Amino acid sequence: MMQLWSRSLAARFLMLVLLALALSQAITFLAFWDERGQALHAAAKGEFVSRTSSLALLLDTTPPSLRPDILNVSGTAYTRFWTSGDGPSNPFAWQQEALTQLAKPLPGIVAGKYAAYMRGQASTAVDAADPSVPPRMVDLSGNGRPFSRPAKFLYMDAAPNGMGLSVRLDDGTWLNAAYAKAMPNAFWTTQSAISLALTALILSAIAIFGARAIARPMRRLANAAELFGRGEAVPRLPESGPDDIRQTAEAFNRMQERLQRFVEDRTRMLAAVSHDLRTPLTSLRLRAEFVQDHDLQEKMLKTIEEIQIMTEAALAYAREDATVETTRTVDLSALVGSLCDDLAELGQNVTVSEGPRVLYRCRPDSLRRAIRNLVENAVRYGEHATVSVVGKDDGLDIVVEDVGPGIPTSAMEQVFAPFFRLEQSRNRDTGGVGLGLSIARTIARHHGGDIIFENRPKGLRAIIRLPLINMTEQLAPAPTPVSEAADLPGLRSRPVQT
Repeated sequence: MMQLWSRSLAARFLMLVLLALALSQAITFLAFWDERGQALHAAAKGEFVSRTSSLALLLDTTPPSLRPDILNVSGTAYTRFWTSGDGPSNPFAWQQEALTQLAKPLPGIVAGKYAAYMRGQASTAVDAADPSVPPRMVDLSGNGRPFSRPAKFLYMDAAPNGMGLSVRLDDGTWLNAAYAKAMPNAFWTTQSAISLALTALILSAIAIFGARAIARPMRRLANAAELFGRGEAVPRLPESGPDDIRQTAEAFNRMQERLQRFVEDRTRMLAAVSHDLRTPLTSLRLRAEFVQDHDLQEKMLKTIEEIQIMTEAALAYAREDATVETTRTVDLSALVGSLCDDLAELGQNVTVSEGPRVLYRCRPDSLRRAIRNLVENAVRYGEHATVSVVGKDDGLDIVVEDVGPGIPTSAMEQVFAPFFRLEQSRNRDTGGVGLGLSIARTIARHHGGDIIFENRPKGLRAIIRLPLINMTEQLAPAPTPVSEAADLPGLRSRPVQT
């Protein structure tokens, strides 16, 4: 549950809606619990009084011999009618008689099970009655409709929702009516449960639809930011929707345009500097040719050449940032294998370890250059390079290992700085200008990854670590002969023929 809350906007929105529904239902229950019970009791009282009034009018117009039958058929499971010569002068005695009448079953009308239930209710009320507390009696005489004759209403507290009514008939006798019914006042009924479930389903559907409508532009923005961070060309986001979403899309588009202009301006500036430096460098080279001292002339020409190489390298480094190469899915194992074959044909001592087929979305030319820089460094300073592609749960590693002197731990990050060189192991006669590792890391970071160095007991391990969203979808097992797989499951090595 907490994982869904932290990861899914739709789940969070849905939980909040359902929580609001539950709280509103609880508040409604607390506010209207007593009101509902009072409304039910008032409805029952009104129906009871109306029924008794109608029955009194009927008895006044019928012969006395028919009254017992009329009273029997008028009774219900929770109402009884009978006549008496006197009115309810003693409320407590009248209540006892009413409970006795309620305990009597209606022959042939009420099922025995329900009659037994009513008898139990009446007997329980009789046993629980307190003789010292008489029922409350209200005189309804002279109140007009429904009674224009003497009538008395009794609240029988001893019975469940008990009430009684005595009405004087035209012949002087009294019609007595008693009512007792256990009316459930439970809030959680089948009807309320169905209503709540339907409400929850409708609100859930609306919440999911609304959350997806909100999350869709956010996912689009996240995908665009990820692609832009990997150096891919990203089209402008649609600037539509609510103000918050629209303003976010506008800010992202402005940021993308500013960064692109910044890179383009820097590249143009460096290109202009490189172009402008060629003229004075050419002039210095011509003047150096007229120097009579041969040793001095050679040193000057070497220095001029070094300045020119560094200038061109700096321009190439800046162009690498500005280059927009199409991103596509390639077989990374095949790319590494072909690169190592090419280097082997040039006389490099390289060994490639073949693993499973890895399909990866990248800019293959740039990534090939980064791998080549690491392999050439490993061969130059470690005499031999071993290259492998290793898949992991959250990414993949392109590992280049050598058997050279390694790099001091304190200089692990410094070696990535432009033009930085380790004099102890990277002298100027055999090395470049110090931009190879900077370019390689720039390419790796444009793919959302990085390059890290690890010293081994003998040699150095350089790792291009690339992110992978779903490894299971991009890794496919490569066919491996049974004899070779038995020696090294999932990985076999072969030396590149030189």
